[in-house]
Amino acid sequence: MGSSVLYMSMSVDGFITGPNVRPDNGLGDEGQHLHDWAFGDAEGGDFDAAIAQLKGVNRQIWDEMMATGAVVAGRHTFEPAGGWNGDHHDGVEIFIVSRHEAPEWVRKWRNVHYVDDLGVAMREAKAAAGERNVMMHGGGTLVPMALKAGLLDELMLHQVRFLLGEGTRLFDGLGFGLRQLERLRVLDGEGVTHLHYRVRK
Repeated sequence: MGSSVLYMSMSVDGFITGPNVRPDNGLGDEGQHLHDWAFGDAEGGDFDAAIAQLKGVNRQIWDEMMATGAVVAGRHTFEPAGGWNGDHHDGVEIFIVSRHEAPEWVRKWRNVHYVDDLGVAMREAKAAAGERNVMMHGGGTLVPMALKAGLLDELMLHQVRFLLGEGTRLFDGLGFGLRQLERLRVLDGEGVTHLHYRVRK
């Protein structure tokens, strides 16, 4: 069975969005630059073309992300993104942690499952992924919940080289407590340092 891995871009001061997040400003003010390492060359919003131009370490990390066998995310990540049109990548199973039922427009996608318990979502995602890793996608309250519950095995943090000063912090809500990490890799890519940790349990 694979590992559960959080993949997350964040600023040096720990923000995963800028301030003023709204439905029409999903990453907040200047938050889009958190993903310049992957999408920075997306002229006119052509993200596929930008990804096709990735090279070196950034290409390696992108390919690792796309090799995952299932996705676990929160509703506030999934729905504003249009549900990724029902296919985050390669048709893998998608588990959305939410106390709400799936909206009508989501129900046409048979690989998308709304689950009201994070532990159940992760267990089902790992079963669906088989030997491949599970990608955790999103931040907010989901990541602290997963860490506190011991459900995250690894962190892959894409630390972009700037400060935001305000916005949504990745680990807000985690609460006090020493949580030790084992460093697995530090990879320098263009405009980003990829920090890979195992969560010690």
